Amino acid sequence: MNATDAAPPIVLVHGTRFSAGQWSPQLRCLQHDFKVAAVDLPGHGARAADPWSLDAATEVIAAAADRLDHGPALVVGHSLGGYAALEFARRRPDLLRGLVLAGASASTKGAWAHPYRWVAGLVPRIPADRLTRWNDRLLRRLYPPEVVDATIRAGYAFHTLPTAWAEVLGRFDADAMRHVAAPVLILNGEKDTVFRSGEREFARAHPDARIELIPRARHLANFDDPQAFTEAVRRFALHLPARG
Repeated sequence: MNATDAAPPIVLVHGTRFSAGQWSPQLRCLQHDFKVAAVDLPGHGARAADPWSLDAATEVIAAAADRLDHGPALVVGHSLGGYAALEFARRRPDLLRGLVLAGASASTKGAWAHPYRWVAGLVPRIPADRLTRWNDRLLRRLYPPEVVDATIRAGYAFHTLPTAWAEVLGRFDADAMRHVAAPVLILNGEKDTVFRSGEREFARAHPDARIELIPRARHLANFDDPQAFTEAVRRFALHLPARG
């Protein structure tokens, strides 16, 4: 580990149904220059048996920041993990040095949420082994093994999806940014039209937020272009203000 005292520790928070394995491309590159940890949210990965709640998710992120023992952390959250990171930012400003929202800049309120509520109700009706096969095939078709093997090995948290989405849907919009007491990078895939839908409103709601796009990337921008995603996180981390 070559992390310097000035570099913030980084906590990576995965998206819906995935696990810490989602961040394997980023961990390989960032660990040489930063203290970095990828967490399993409650109900996911190694915590598959733990019940989901935003309270528990906040505690998991806080515990990871504490274990890195290097001051307040840069928290990078993707999709579900981005909304969990927003909740963490509100509850634990003392542990936050910066926030990256990746694929998590759409309001979860109003009509936008209706199709996601429908999907959340549908998932429990489909056998988990069938969903696993579909996800494995999709990831292997779209991405090279070194990008997705860790995610596939860790499995998928389909059983947690309805509860997690039920708590997030209807809860977050741009006003959540007003509770973030640290700089924010809104980092989206250029083609992620759904989760980019509120990016300008989210950015306007915060005095120190900016938007960066990963060209040609979709919702899983850290898979679509791991190098570009990782370098965007690195640049943002290295330009954060020094600890107070």
